[in-house]
Amino acid sequence: MIASIGSPTYDVAACGDNPRNFYIWSGLGCTPTVGLGLALAQPDKRVLVVTGDGDVLMALGSLATIGVKQPKNLAIVCLDNGHYSASGMQPSATKAGVDLAEAARACKLRVEADDQPRVIPSRDGVAIKHRFMQAIGTSA
Repeated sequence: MIASIGSPTYDVAACGDNPRNFYIWSGLGCTPTVGLGLALAQPDKRVLVVTGDGDVLMALGSLATIGVKQPKNLAIVCLDNGHYSASGMQPSATKAGVDLAEAARACKLRVEADDQPRVIPSRDGVAIKHRFMQAIGTSA
């Protein structure tokens, strides 16, 4: 499993760290091509790329290469929250309407888009503390 910078790496590690997980802590935009390289080099092994919209936006050209190569052992999951979560939650182009599923289809990739609602919790530590303390019946 190859996981891109930010939320995908956190989510993959939370599901169970494994020595076969390769976490990309930097290099935004390289995750799909790292997955492609591994899939081509290890055709007898299944490769899963877990990435985000920011990483895929930076790697749109790699989708075309993956579409041409069509490795049967490669699957890509893109978690599209409409933000660059690793660098401060700036809106990504998908927030403005860029459709990554359509881009992938144009690159000859089979796509199953599932638009699950995403919830981004507050980053206000004081508000979180007060909400929690109220919920458990204590006061500040």
